[in-house]
Amino acid sequence: MDLQRCRLLVCALLLSHALFAPAALSRGGDRPGERTAMLIRCDDAGMCHAVNMAIREVLGTGLPVSVSVMFACPWYQEAVEILKARPDVSVGVHLTLNAEWKAYRWGPVAGRGAVPSLVDSEGLFFPSRAEFFAHRPDTAEVERELRAQIERARRSGLRIDYVDYHMGTAVSTPELRTIVERLAHEYGFGISRYFREEELQGWYGAAPEAKKDSLLHLAAAASGGPVRLLVFHTGLQSPEMDALIDLNPFGPKEMSRHRQAELRALTSAEFRTLLRDHDVHLVTYRDLVREEGLGGMKAPLER
Repeated sequence: MDLQRCRLLVCALLLSHALFAPAALSRGGDRPGERTAMLIRCDDAGMCHAVNMAIREVLGTGLPVSVSVMFACPWYQEAVEILKARPDVSVGVHLTLNAEWKAYRWGPVAGRGAVPSLVDSEGLFFPSRAEFFAHRPDTAEVERELRAQIERARRSGLRIDYVDYHMGTAVSTPELRTIVERLAHEYGFGISRYFREEELQGWYGAAPEAKKDSLLHLAAAASGGPVRLLVFHTGLQSPEMDALIDLNPFGPKEMSRHRQAELRALTSAEFRTLLRDHDVHLVTYRDLVREEGLGGMKAPLER
């Protein structure tokens, strides 16, 4: 890295600290003068090159974010290299039991022979939760695969703070949720949505041209209460992304445009201005684990 790039990175980090670092973690907004806390989670790192480049662009803004890596995907090593250059970023394992893209799918880290109930005849994960459960997954094999993904993450050299779950599959039944909770406890990780975060809903399905306005509206309305969670699926609109078609009927059409629009909304000057003007501070899962510990985590259904 040349001297000029080093100076720019230092300036970005200092600006981020000045704008966003809280004196102490706040649950947000119930008392006069108390700031609203918001957590940005960027999903699907490692899925493909275009997603990795989009997340690198997000990190370049200096915004404190949590990045969830799909260690079962072909491009995870590039994501690891990007994140190794930013040890300040909170990293999670995006526990993956599905591969939803037509003509671009992946299989288990543990190997198809170790988890035969989790894969199709080609040794690849099923595209949907419905297909996953239709093939009666063996819970011991689920634990074996999720552990393999966590072990790959640990071997990468990254500091891992938390786990979450791609498409919700890994926590979609009480039995599977128990596996995730047991693994998180064993490895000392937080679990996304277990810190009483309140997810801001309604903008994921917005049309690409309405993404930024939708984000700004939701963020402006967030005040008081728990930490507000914003989940982003960013990507660069490119031939690589244009070729990906979600095999799930609920997936947005023109997914490449949607992901580019999410990137532009998240990195926009208007969003940073809103955070400052509304006295919103950004926290990460590393902050939540450090300030609250793991003992107070509760499954969302237990609230």
